[in-house]
Amino acid sequence: MDDTGKPTADAANAYAQVHEVEKGDTLGKIAAKYYGDASLYMTIFEANKNQLKDPNEIVPGQKLVIP
Repeated sequence: MDDTGKPTADAANAYAQVHEVEKGDTLGKIAAKYYGDASLYMTIFEANKNQLKDPNEIVPGQKLVIP
Protein backbone atom coordinates (compact mmCIF):
# COMPACT_ATOMS: atom_id res chain seq x y z
CA MET A 1 0.00 0.00 0.00
CA ASP A 2 1.09 3.53 -0.58
CA ASP A 3 0.90 6.34 1.96
CA THR A 4 -2.75 6.99 1.10
CA GLY A 5 -3.76 3.41 1.90
CA LYS A 6 -4.22 2.39 -1.72
CA PRO A 7 -2.65 -0.86 -2.84
CA THR A 8 0.21 -0.56 -5.26
CA ALA A 9 0.49 -3.05 -8.09
CA ASP A 10 3.87 -4.43 -8.97
CA ALA A 11 5.27 -2.17 -11.68
CA ALA A 12 6.22 -5.25 -13.69
CA ASN A 13 2.60 -6.40 -13.73
CA ALA A 14 0.61 -3.67 -15.46
CA TYR A 15 -2.38 -6.01 -15.59
CA ALA A 16 -2.80 -6.44 -11.83
CA GLN A 17 -6.29 -5.88 -10.48
CA VAL A 18 -7.50 -4.85 -7.06
CA HIS A 19 -10.10 -6.83 -5.11
CA GLU A 20 -11.86 -5.40 -2.08
CA VAL A 21 -12.44 -8.19 0.43
CA GLU A 22 -16.09 -8.81 1.24
CA LYS A 23 -17.63 -10.71 4.16
CA GLY A 24 -17.23 -14.43 3.53
CA ASP A 25 -14.25 -14.07 1.19
CA THR A 26 -11.22 -16.32 1.52
CA LEU A 27 -8.07 -16.17 -0.54
CA GLY A 28 -9.17 -19.47 -2.08
CA LYS A 29 -12.53 -18.02 -3.16
CA ILE A 30 -10.80 -14.95 -4.56
CA ALA A 31 -8.27 -17.11 -6.44
CA ALA A 32 -11.12 -19.18 -7.89
CA LYS A 33 -12.87 -16.01 -9.04
CA TYR A 34 -9.85 -14.48 -10.77
CA TYR A 35 -7.84 -17.56 -11.81
CA GLY A 36 -10.44 -20.32 -11.94
CA ASP A 37 -8.37 -22.31 -9.41
CA ALA A 38 -8.71 -21.91 -5.64
CA SER A 39 -5.37 -23.66 -5.07
CA LEU A 40 -3.59 -20.57 -6.45
CA TYR A 41 -4.47 -18.57 -3.32
CA MET A 42 -0.79 -18.31 -2.34
CA THR A 43 -0.16 -16.21 -5.46
CA ILE A 44 -2.49 -13.57 -3.98
CA PHE A 45 -0.97 -13.97 -0.52
CA GLU A 46 2.57 -13.49 -1.83
CA ALA A 47 1.54 -10.38 -3.78
CA ASN A 48 0.04 -8.86 -0.61
CA LYS A 49 2.60 -9.80 2.04
CA ASN A 50 2.97 -6.10 2.79
CA GLN A 51 -0.47 -6.22 4.45
CA LEU A 52 -1.11 -9.92 5.16
CA LYS A 53 0.70 -11.97 7.78
CA ASP A 54 -1.43 -15.12 7.47
CA PRO A 55 -3.33 -16.35 4.37
CA ASN A 56 -6.25 -17.30 6.63
CA GLU A 57 -6.67 -13.83 8.07
CA ILE A 58 -8.24 -11.36 5.67
CA VAL A 59 -10.88 -8.84 6.67
CA PRO A 60 -13.68 -7.10 4.81
CA GLY A 61 -12.56 -3.79 3.35
CA GLN A 62 -8.99 -4.84 2.67
CA LYS A 63 -7.88 -4.08 -0.86
CA LEU A 64 -5.77 -6.86 -2.30
CA VAL A 65 -3.64 -6.74 -5.43
CA ILE A 66 -4.49 -9.60 -7.78
CA PRO A 67 -1.46 -10.17 -10.00
